[in-house]
Amino acid sequence: MNGFKEVMEKLAEQNIEVQLVEHEAVITMEDADRVIEGIPGVRTKTLFLMNKKKAKFYLLIMDEDKRLDMTAFKELVDDRQLKMASEEMLYEKLGLQPGVVSPFGLLNDKDGDVEVYIDKDIADEERMSFHPNTNEKTIFIKTVDLYPFLEHIGHPAKTVLL
Repeated sequence: MNGFKEVMEKLAEQNIEVQLVEHEAVITMEDADRVIEGIPGVRTKTLFLMNKKKAKFYLLIMDEDKRLDMTAFKELVDDRQLKMASEEMLYEKLGLQPGVVSPFGLLNDKDGDVEVYIDKDIADEERMSFHPNTNEKTIFIKTVDLYPFLEHIGHPAKTVLL
């Protein structure tokens, strides 16, 4: 599985500079906010959803304080039965544990079938923060660099109102 080292290598391959913050392992959003307090950038949450048949997968990136309107998202992707992916499915598809979900887990998506959606409300922000496949580090990446990164790894992002 691609871990932190591989994330950093892939970013370097594309000449993408990030700000790296190393810290103790964090589990909750509150803990994560505490260790990066004062550093500019949107605090994101990344949700991993799947349909009932386990045939379609979605990675949603949004502001940590926003609640997902599941009904609206179901309509957007034309799927009536979506749910949060189980811990087992999260690990199987993205090689991640709960609390570490980020777009960098897409490096482990062997099937290349996870669709990525970024909330329009944060799409114009200068920087976003994510765990780089470990909860002992946080990186801040420029939003204008995130989109080409995702495209390069085969997961172009759609900007939608979540």
